[in-house]
Amino acid sequence: MGCFQFYSGEKKEEPKTPKSMSVQSSNSTLTTNSTLTERDMRRSGSLFNSQNVSDTSTESVGRSQFLSLSQRSSNLRLFTYSELKMATKNFNHTVKLGEGGFGCVYKGAVKSSEDPERKLDVAVKQLGKRGLQGHKEWVTEVNVLGVVEHPNLVKLVGHCAEDDERGIQRLLIYEFMPNKSVEDHLSTKSETPLPWAMRLKIAQDAARGLAYLHEGMDFQIIFRDFKSSNILLDEQWNAKLSDFGLARLGPQEGLTHVSTAVVGTIGYAAPEYIQTGRLTSKSDVWSYGVFLYELITGRRPLDHNRPKSEQKLLDWVKPHLSDSKKFQQILDPRLEWKGSKKSAQKLAIIANRCLGKNAKARPKMSEVLEMVNQLVEASQEIGRSSSQPSESSSMSRETSEETKVQGKQKPTGESGWLHWIWSSKLLRTC
Repeated sequence: MGCFQFYSGEKKEEPKTPKSMSVQSSNSTLTTNSTLTERDMRRSGSLFNSQNVSDTSTESVGRSQFLSLSQRSSNLRLFTYSELKMATKNFNHTVKLGEGGFGCVYKGAVKSSEDPERKLDVAVKQLGKRGLQGHKEWVTEVNVLGVVEHPNLVKLVGHCAEDDERGIQRLLIYEFMPNKSVEDHLSTKSETPLPWAMRLKIAQDAARGLAYLHEGMDFQIIFRDFKSSNILLDEQWNAKLSDFGLARLGPQEGLTHVSTAVVGTIGYAAPEYIQTGRLTSKSDVWSYGVFLYELITGRRPLDHNRPKSEQKLLDWVKPHLSDSKKFQQILDPRLEWKGSKKSAQKLAIIANRCLGKNAKARPKMSEVLEMVNQLVEASQEIGRSSSQPSESSSMSRETSEETKVQGKQKPTGESGWLHWIWSSKLLRTC
């Protein structure tokens, strides 16, 4: 995506931390000291291809902001490598779930810590040959998911770090998510597209997860790589955020941002972060706005297989927001959209607020969640109605239930919603 330019950003505001990283469990400690910079550590897989933002910072690996989290109590289990070999049938290809930038993921079964007679299905992620950069992401995942817990975050069951004849083995063990990622279901290769009601529920679940990371604890975590492939679906189709290897702690009190390496995925990364390296929670809000348009259109943020004018999702949707007839042209053609077009328009309005060019003017994720909650409730109320009123009265009732967002009066009626779409214009990312 040629219009993106990357800068290392200013480092003077980043808080100093000791030049070491540690992961502590009940009976082991893994510590690494390094003088290598992130520039020296090459990426592989999904983190080192044409669709990902390059890491241009000279930030030291040792300056991990998550050092303080490693001192907090953790309920993570410490697995041996032999246990995990047995759990995955010696990492057999028949139980391989996929492969990403971190390494391969295998389905396995381990003994439940609560009931040793019961087996627990897990996903075992094995670090590939990526050196210290991969190790840094492993440490971050353990430190973050070892101390945070929420229904909309994938649960980390435990970890493994051992030396054997092949060198150090680093593995992460997660709860098994049988319904794969949202990206898998939005793909044109998916035989059955996600229905609109399910997409709204996913938007709600993802917003809950981000709101918790940003505002639900005594410290803030910025995801930094929010995207549809990092949102997994459990057996009941609940959406959970996953893959916290690039996460960072938010700015310390008195600071406005964290200056850091520019990493993430092109198409999702906020423009101000790409240009300056200054990271805030509003960077995740931007990524969430992009994701909402994925749900509406069924398209990826960047797709080189489409005609040139349609490759960048945000640029493509922009001309279609002026009226309802044009807006219909961007709706995912795999869905029937009976009675759901108004709901999709309102979700686009929420997306536009997340995609404001001025990062400070974007809503907080708790505010975004409130807007999505109101939209889901209104949509469910319409779905429960036994008799369908006329379109005009239906629209009037639906909007009356959502008249207040952030303490401001919302316009009602179709013309009011379209006017708000006009006033919530998408701004170019470059």
